[in-house]
Amino acid sequence: MPNTGDEFIVTLGETHLGWGTHRYTNTRKIIYEEGYLPIPRDKAKEFDIYMSNQTNANYVYNFSTNDNFYNNEELKASGCSIQGDIYAKNLAGNGNLKLLGKWFTHIQAQVGDKIKISFTSPTDIILSKV
Repeated sequence: MPNTGDEFIVTLGETHLGWGTHRYTNTRKIIYEEGYLPIPRDKAKEFDIYMSNQTNANYVYNFSTNDNFYNNEELKASGCSIQGDIYAKNLAGNGNLKLLGKWFTHIQAQVGDKIKISFTSPTDIILSKV
């Protein structure tokens, strides 16, 4: 579980900004405004950011944005590169894949922009465009 003060910065790519439209599979129809934040594997391991397959792990985080666009919403840690891996590789809206996409639109995010993910407690996050 992350500690208060843990943070990392990620660089947004086309897939992060347009998950519902920029995909490498045809497993579902195009959905606009979906987005997610990547979690670098070294940070997932360092901060113990797990997926739901890790027993007794927290994988849902409360989050707000530093610009107050969102306050007290939820992100879910999910996705893995290797089947059965316990470490998450993404943060996305819990039950709402458009949640981050709407914020990306609000902040006019573009490929190459950087987002800081700051843990203000083991279960709370502040997102900031840097």
